[in-house]
Order: sequence, then structure tokens, then C-alpha cells
Amino acid sequence: MEKKIVGTGAFLGFLGIVLGAFGAHALKKMLTPELLAAFETGVRYQMYNAVFLLVLGRLDLITDRARNIIFNLIVWGVVLFSGSLYTLALLSAADISLRFVGILTPFGGTLLIVGWFWLFVAVFRKKS
Repeated sequence: MEKKIVGTGAFLGFLGIVLGAFGAHALKKMLTPELLAAFETGVRYQMYNAVFLLVLGRLDLITDRARNIIFNLIVWGVVLFSGSLYTLALLSAADISLRFVGILTPFGGTLLIVGWFWLFVAVFRKKS
């Protein structure tokens, strides 16, 4: 499980760097400042949670069950939160409107919040 979590964190970090560079260079001329800011928010939160997964994979303070639950919450949170922001920005640049994608953003954000809170609880619940 450790290899899967750290590997996923590394991949999300790699992808965050690529998307950040893409946003800063290619999308800067195509998006409004608001859409570019939304795209950058997606990149920023993806990177925060990529680092979180790197730490989570090596953390001995919680049970394997808690680690697995947190991993899934964070991965799905990033997919829904950051992914929906990327999709909204890119579709808007292509002049395509899919408003329902925006409803995914708060669900993803909620999963990220729950994942971090689950870590908080798990650290204090594990018996030494």
C-alpha cells in the first residue's frame, strides 16, 4: 500500500507541475483572469494533496485501514475538485458550456476536507 500511495502522490505532483506550466504558458492567453485563477487553484490543491500523499504513504502514526480510507478520499477529492476546475476552464476556452461539471467541485472539496480530518482523528485514535 505504501508504494501505491507514494507513487500516486509522485504522479499527482508530476501532473501538477505539467498542468501548472501549461496554465502559465499556453492558457494565459486563452483564458480570462477568472478562469486562469480557477485553473491555478486546481493545480495548487492538487500539489498540496500530492505532497500529503507522499507523507501519508510513509506515516506510521495511523492504521493501514485509516491510511487506505484517507488515500481514497484524497485521490477522489483531487479528481473531482481539481479535475472539475480544469474541465471548466478548458471547456470555457473552447467555448463549450457544461455547467453540471461545476457541481463536482464542492463534492471534491468535501472529500479533501474529510480526508484531512480523517487523518486528524486517526492519529489520535491509534493506540501506541
